[in-house]
Amino acid sequence: MKKVLSTLALMACIMMALPAQAQLKFGLKGGLNISKVTFSASDINSDNRTGFFIGPMAEFTIPVIGVGIDAAALYTQSGAKVEYENESYDKNLKTIEIPVNLKYNFGLGSMAGVYVAAGPQFGFNVGSGHLGDYDIKDCNTTFNVGAGVKLISHLQIGVNYNFSINKVAKYEEEGKKYDMKKNTWQVSLAYLF
Repeated sequence: MKKVLSTLALMACIMMALPAQAQLKFGLKGGLNISKVTFSASDINSDNRTGFFIGPMAEFTIPVIGVGIDAAALYTQSGAKVEYENESYDKNLKTIEIPVNLKYNFGLGSMAGVYVAAGPQFGFNVGSGHLGDYDIKDCNTTFNVGAGVKLISHLQIGVNYNFSINKVAKYEEEGKKYDMKKNTWQVSLAYLF
């Protein structure tokens, strides 16, 4: 939590120090995600599952150089299907995710543009605290890498891949520790006001 607050405070300081011609836009972002959970135990299998995300976003850009910061607060529901020996179960993971990306925009005229983005994402579990025998952590960190297009200066279509930096869940049995990580592909649509 301290990391998130420190990051937000740093972003606020940077925004206050940048020139007046910088642009700040707010909007809504949503889309589909395809998640894959992986386990440190080799005898546990999992399948890709589809989910969704939606929430408010903000984009701060310096027009002349095309660099900016993109941040959002997204409610995310992703799924996991886990198979172990003769057991199988499906689970929806519900989180609030806060991606903070450094974004670089390439203009293609006044009607369109292309962007690339990368940065950390902080996730906070708001659903069940368990996935089978695994205890889901209250917070986790992933790293985003993505690209997309901007159309008519208000619409953005993007693709992101975020991979787990730390474990999402853990399980301990007979002195052995097992970890779970989650990697996700996302396809997003955003509208900026």
